[in-house]
Amino acid sequence: MSDARLHIDWTRCAGRGLCSELLPGILGRDDWGYPLAPGGGDRIITPRDRRAAADAVDLCPRLALTLVTTP
Repeated sequence: MSDARLHIDWTRCAGRGLCSELLPGILGRDDWGYPLAPGGGDRIITPRDRRAAADAVDLCPRLALTLVTTP
């Protein structure tokens, strides 16, 4: 299985917090509901978390998430 990164398009994000609820071990949440990625930038997604990350991408109401895979 190829590596995957979770990318957040901050220009689209409205801080609803759904992604941080679906990915509690990967994303935190600030006081306004925006996701916090420890260390900033894209987050590496392990194979164990791939399904939850794909769900977060599919359910993001603002289409602010992308799961980027590399071969």
